[in-house]
Amino acid sequence: MSAAVIHPSAIIEEGAIISEGCVIGPFCHVGPSVTLGPRVMLKSHVVISGITEIGADTVVFPFSVLGEIPQDLKFKGEATSLKIGARNRIREHVTMNTGTEGGGSLTSVGDDCLFMAGCHVAHDVHIANRVILVNNVALGGHCILEDDVIVGGLSGVHQFVRIGRGAIIGAVTMVANDVIPYGLVQASRGELDGLNLVGLKRRGVARSDIMALRAAFQMLAQGEGTFQERARRLGEESDSEYVQRIVEFVTGQSDRSFMTPGP
Repeated sequence: MSAAVIHPSAIIEEGAIISEGCVIGPFCHVGPSVTLGPRVMLKSHVVISGITEIGADTVVFPFSVLGEIPQDLKFKGEATSLKIGARNRIREHVTMNTGTEGGGSLTSVGDDCLFMAGCHVAHDVHIANRVILVNNVALGGHCILEDDVIVGGLSGVHQFVRIGRGAIIGAVTMVANDVIPYGLVQASRGELDGLNLVGLKRRGVARSDIMALRAAFQMLAQGEGTFQERARRLGEESDSEYVQRIVEFVTGQSDRSFMTPGP
């Protein structure tokens, strides 16, 4: 075990928990209800406040602010929290807010994510594992991003939107509706243009599953009935694990409408 290394100019308030191997650089401020896991590194000029937990081996770059209160005007000072998993990379000027009482009181981030410079994660957002937010992405409150999602730079995601596992959002896109797993979305007002085939191939997805996903996408785009009815039929007709994830996503609980394939 190695002791934490804390620069003399950093302020660590009484009550903060600093685990072994942490490195806290110059002019950082760590609040009294913060927990830093093993080997967390705060480069410099980082502010960690609120009831915030940061997992092992996460690195936070200068001028990021994590755990400040929500920007929701309904927030009245109730105790809410931010939980960040392990091995995340949080680049310069990233902001992440705690939750709100009405939204579950928790904002959460999984493991192995990359938040590039200038990203914002609003209150009650839940981000899974291996998610990448490119520079200046903004997530509205209550959004859910599943595993392996990539959101391109300068994009905005409307509050309450869900983005399914393995989906990719092109740069400078406004995402106003739910995105199915493995979907490809682009255009200034986001449109579901196809599947994230590059991402599927990079993750070694079997050719048979990719073909099943392509067929499923065509059925969702051109089949009879409503979008949810088409998805239910897919669930009955396909035994592909990947197609079943789309079915579960479309038929699950949502507070937004769906981004659907064009004709």
